[in-house]
Amino acid sequence: MSDFKTDLAAIATQTDAVMSALLPAGEAPEAKLYDAMRYATLGPGKRLRPFFVVSSARMFGVADEQSLRVAAATEFLHSYSLIHDDLPAMDDDDLRRGRPTVHKAFDEATAILAGDALLPLAFEVLAAEATHASPPVRCELVSQLARAVGAGGMVGGQVLDLEPPADSTYGDVARMERMKTGALFAFSCEAGSILGQAPVSARAAMYAYAMDMGLAFQIADDLLDLEGDETTLGKRVGKDEKAGKVTAITILGVDAARAKARSLLDQALGHLSAFGAEAEPLRQAAIFAVERKA
Repeated sequence: MSDFKTDLAAIATQTDAVMSALLPAGEAPEAKLYDAMRYATLGPGKRLRPFFVVSSARMFGVADEQSLRVAAATEFLHSYSLIHDDLPAMDDDDLRRGRPTVHKAFDEATAILAGDALLPLAFEVLAAEATHASPPVRCELVSQLARAVGAGGMVGGQVLDLEPPADSTYGDVARMERMKTGALFAFSCEAGSILGQAPVSARAAMYAYAMDMGLAFQIADDLLDLEGDETTLGKRVGKDEKAGKVTAITILGVDAARAKARSLLDQALGHLSAFGAEAEPLRQAAIFAVERKA
């Protein structure tokens, strides 16, 4: 059986190589923008979303050459979201992945523009024939990623995070997290079934797995923000409490939130029951999402 951390590192290395080849570079007048884009995407990071893309694609017989392009596109999109999340108008962070955030390493205007450039680059990569020979498959990838990041997905979730409903319940928190975090995880896991033109039932199972795993991942993230070590995490801790953010922890309490994460993990693993040994990397990834220390 393959080892999750070894597979994660290998896919990260492969994804970085593909991203480097796809990102603009050179000495043009706009080179500062290129440098900021590369700084944001090629720096340290787990590359968990690319892992889900490539691992799910392997389940459906898709060649890594294709899935790594989708993995790169997903990471471009994720990096865009992190750049904008870190801005003073959003979470106002100065540290990301153990390094200065993009607006600190460059400036706010360049950070905004780097995010703006990474967003369309993701769709450009998905739309290219090299990603898949079938135009309907490419269109489905573009459509699903657009849904994952738009007003009904990640961006809408960010609005709810910044301005949560009064007297929020855990249901409100879960809805926000499904949009802000879960939607991109869902695309990452569904992408392999789209590339492999898998049956609807298989695609639905991947979506359900990703949503439950994504919620568990976010609760683990909230717990790390409360209990984690800044040096290990590579970012500030205690941000949520200082900002007065509504999270699973503020609603449920630490112990109940941790129990909820375990319950979501069990549900996520249950969605993979229809698959055999080929789904083992995703099983290990779900366990990592809950038990990680960084």
